[in-house]
Amino acid sequence: MSTTTGPASATVADREWTLPVGGRFRAAEGGVTYVVENPATERTLAAAPDAAPSDVDEAVRSAADAAAKWRHVDVRERGRRLRTLAEVIRAHADELAMLDALDSGNPVTAMYNDVAWGAEVLDLFADFASHLGGATIPASAENLHYTRRAPFGVVARIVPFNHPFFFAASKVAAPLMAGNAVVLKPSDITPLSALRLGELAADILPAGLLPVVTGSGPAASSALVKHPLVRRIGFIGSDRVGRIIQRDAAEVGVKEISLELGGKNALIVCPDADLDAAANGIVNGMNFAWSQGQSCGSTSRVLLHSSVADQVLDSVLAQVKEISVGSPVDPATRMGPLASRAQYDKARSYVEIATDEGATVAYGGKRPDGLEAGYFLEPTILTDVRQGMRIEQEEVFGPVMSVLTYDDLDDAVRIANGVEFGLTGSIWTRDVSTAVTLADRLEAGYVWINGSSRHFWGMPFGGTKSSGVGREESVEELLSYTELKAVNVLV
Repeated sequence: MSTTTGPASATVADREWTLPVGGRFRAAEGGVTYVVENPATERTLAAAPDAAPSDVDEAVRSAADAAAKWRHVDVRERGRRLRTLAEVIRAHADELAMLDALDSGNPVTAMYNDVAWGAEVLDLFADFASHLGGATIPASAENLHYTRRAPFGVVARIVPFNHPFFFAASKVAAPLMAGNAVVLKPSDITPLSALRLGELAADILPAGLLPVVTGSGPAASSALVKHPLVRRIGFIGSDRVGRIIQRDAAEVGVKEISLELGGKNALIVCPDADLDAAANGIVNGMNFAWSQGQSCGSTSRVLLHSSVADQVLDSVLAQVKEISVGSPVDPATRMGPLASRAQYDKARSYVEIATDEGATVAYGGKRPDGLEAGYFLEPTILTDVRQGMRIEQEEVFGPVMSVLTYDDLDDAVRIANGVEFGLTGSIWTRDVSTAVTLADRLEAGYVWINGSSRHFWGMPFGGTKSSGVGREESVEELLSYTELKAVNVLV
């Protein structure tokens, strides 16, 4: 299939991309830019502003000025602004979905969903306005004791490349609703839709409330993390970078940090499961057709009971072979390229490591026929995987799924919990007792029973162990962007 992106790509390349900072749109200091690549063609897509520490400082200081006023805006008015932004996003769905398809390589059909979900989450947090209240506490008989919630001021939200617009829009919702200003830092690989969000928000939110800074490498993120006016940080990305953020923040002050990090998530198929439904869930859970497996929540370790392993694997292979790989802007494409050369090389290297350690490539593992340019990799299924192999322990963040077998549920739990991560888990069984027991035993923050991949807005999403700290997509996320103040009135 052709990877030509046509006029849409040319339009993106021809326009000037600027930093939305302090209520104006400007170039980075010195006019410095960096190249943003189209992963489907390996050609230049755009020139993005390469923010210097001085640009980050201006963004933070303008945000601090805006936050001082925003915190006093009635919560219902904050909610109305978020809902207005959601409606504007929906009106620009075509443009935003295409931007992400060109920039990230994710199929444009999937990116329409990402845009819609970003708007939904803005609405969700507007709905949560009443949860920002405090409580009265009977701490003594004669006095009044109550609590209030106050915003931090300036919040940094650093988001990854795998769902560019969804994360840009949805991850500013809670801190804005809570009364904070937000400095948004998208991945250097996929900055464009976040910059466009900053432009759209400029007519809806007060000047300086939502600056967007982009930059190549870690410099802009580091300057943001270490800025003394940034007291709350929310990060989504790898566990390695999450630990760097914790360290860098601790060097300059005491900061509240939430981390949504990697996963090496297990999907367990019990022998009594609906095997056809389980096979569908395995393919969906790997997110081949949404983000090329580049999702921290992907169920990349499939644990099949030995009595049903062959039957389930045959069904999974039949489905995976039907996944169309090609241009992300073609509506017929279900799986595009990986987001960058680095992600492509990493995924290929893990396939090689796995086979060297004794795994078998049951399907995929190579560039699809007919796609000579771009970071395309077939959906890949590895069998003969054993516990302790690197492919079983380490996150690939690509379209590479490992299949293991087990003989009893204790064995399955031991394998599932035998990694440093604990983000999601999936259980397939018809037995309610087995389902509930396994869900309790899995070391994971977000568990599906007879399901996979899907998020339910309002349910707290987050992980245990090296998969992070904190919960998102829920009231818990909203409250995490406030500080609790206790007031004692003595009478």
